[in-house]
Amino acid sequence: GHPGGCAGLWELQGNAMVMAQYIRLTPDVQSKWGAVWNRVPCYLRDWEMQVHFKIHGQGKKNLNGDGFAIWYTKDRMQQGPVFGSKDNFLGLGVFVDTYPNEEKQQEAQKRRYSPGNQRVFPYISAMVNNGSLTYDHDRDGRPTELGGCTAMVRNLNHDTFLVIRYVKRRLTVLIDIDGKQEWRDCIDVPGVRLPRGYYFGTSSVTGDLSDNHDIISLKLYQLTVERTPEEERRDKEVYLPVVDNLKLPGMEAPLEPMSGLALFLIVFFSLVAIVFAIVIGVIVYNKWQEQSRKHFY
Repeated sequence: GHPGGCAGLWELQGNAMVMAQYIRLTPDVQSKWGAVWNRVPCYLRDWEMQVHFKIHGQGKKNLNGDGFAIWYTKDRMQQGPVFGSKDNFLGLGVFVDTYPNEEKQQEAQKRRYSPGNQRVFPYISAMVNNGSLTYDHDRDGRPTELGGCTAMVRNLNHDTFLVIRYVKRRLTVLIDIDGKQEWRDCIDVPGVRLPRGYYFGTSSVTGDLSDNHDIISLKLYQLTVERTPEEERRDKEVYLPVVDNLKLPGMEAPLEPMSGLALFLIVFFSLVAIVFAIVIGVIVYNKWQEQSRKHFY
């Protein structure tokens, strides 16, 4: 079965292999990476991408990695550090992360999170990037995530699905992983502006730890929705991926380094002010001296 029934429209990369029933992005072997990208950009305004996947391997709990990503991005087929694909991407990444890098570092430093802050892995999260954000691998993408949920997806005997739905600027991610054929909410973010004409892809990587990351199918559906004139205006074309009034934690802009000119002007005027103050001081002092002399004689 070819993903999405579009034979020839998908291109493999890296260690990805076509098997009879699925595409194996990585085998359960260390230091492998693989990706599958669509050759055709997507111009749908509202869509849904259903991913039928399977993650399985010999690794015991928390000794497996690293997971896979589903992409809707401007660039395709570019190897990089984010689940095998490029960082500082333009567009959307949804990550099925099976290894808690940050937690392992915390343990190494014998520091623990407050329980409310701890995420249980495997963990699914989403990120929208305008090309300037870096995915923080050591912190499992926490600083830039739009939302997420725990999803126990490894070594299951039933089918596991994830769906990314993009309708009227609203991004939702739903999962069906309990073998009950019902969707559960995972992520729901309004005000997500994604340009049209980007590419769908999926990529995966293994490091010191590994898993089989198998994609059984990728199915893209066009969704047709009615829009009010008001919604039409709001949903006009965008050319840079952005999320409305998103305050990313840890993204408080650092103060811009000052330009040389600004620095020069500040120093210059400070000096002028100091000289001015000294001159005034001298004049005032002299006047005061004169006044005192008058008093004494």
